[in-house]
Amino acid sequence: MASSLLSYETLVHALAGATGSVVGMTAFYPLDTLRSRIQVEDSIKLHGTLLEILIKLANEEGFESLYRGLCPVLQSLSVSNFVYFYTFHALRRAASSGSSAIRDLMFGMLAGTVNVLLTSPLWVVNTRIKMKKNSYSNLFDGLFDVFQKEGVKGLWSGTVPSLLLVSNPAIQFMVYEALKRKLTSIGQFDTYTAFFVGAIAKAIATTLTYPLQLVQSRLRAGTSLKPIFIALKSRPLTLFRGLEAKLLQTVLTAALMFLIYEKVVRLVLTIMRIKLTKHS
Repeated sequence: MASSLLSYETLVHALAGATGSVVGMTAFYPLDTLRSRIQVEDSIKLHGTLLEILIKLANEEGFESLYRGLCPVLQSLSVSNFVYFYTFHALRRAASSGSSAIRDLMFGMLAGTVNVLLTSPLWVVNTRIKMKKNSYSNLFDGLFDVFQKEGVKGLWSGTVPSLLLVSNPAIQFMVYEALKRKLTSIGQFDTYTAFFVGAIAKAIATTLTYPLQLVQSRLRAGTSLKPIFIALKSRPLTLFRGLEAKLLQTVLTAALMFLIYEKVVRLVLTIMRIKLTKHS
C-alpha cells in the first residue's frame, strides 16, 4: 500500500493531471467566468447568447474582467487536480486486481472526497474574487480574510454540495477510463482520441450533476438561494441556468486537459523506462 502511495508513477499521473488542468483552464477561462456569473448573479446583463454576454461584459467592464481571478484559479486548480489524480491513481495501484467501471467510480468518489475536504477553502476565495465580492491581493490574503471574518465555517461554505458533487469527477473518470479501456483493446486509443473521450465523459458528468453545481456556486459566493427556489415554482429549468456556458467551458477544458495529461504521462514514463533500461 505504501509503495503505491509513494510511487513515481503515481506522482507522474498527479503532475500530468495538474499540468493538463492548468493548460485547459487558461485556454477557456472566459467561459468559466461567464458560467460563474450566470450561476450566481441575478442580473439582466447576463441574458442573451453566450457570445452576446461575453461581448457585453468586455464592453461594459473591460476585456480584463473576463480573466479576473485567473491566477488564484490556476493555483487552486493545480493543487486540486494534483490531489485528485494522485489519490485516484494511488488507489488503483493499491487495488492492483484489475479495473472496472464500478471500481473506478468508487475510487473517483474517494479521491473526490479527499480533494473537497483539502481544497474547498481555495475555491471559496476564488468564487468571491471572480464575483468581485472582495479585492484580495492574492489567494492567501483571501483565505486569511475569510477566516478572520467568518471562521472555519466560512472557509468550508458549500462543502456539503461539494461532497455530493464528488460524483461529477467520479462519473467523468469512470466513463473516461471505460472508453479508454475499450478503445485501447482494439488499438484505437491515442493522445488525440483522449481529447474526444474526455469531452464525452465530462459532458455526461456535468449534465447529470449540474443542479448541485449551481447550488454550490451560490453558497461559495455567499449568494442567497432564495431567488432560485422562488423561480423553481414557475420555471423548473432554473436549476439548469448557465448549463450551456458550463458545458462549453468544462467539456473543452476537460478535453484539452486529458489530451495534455496523456501526452505528459506517456512522455515522462517513456523517459523513465529508457533511463532504467540504460542503468540495468
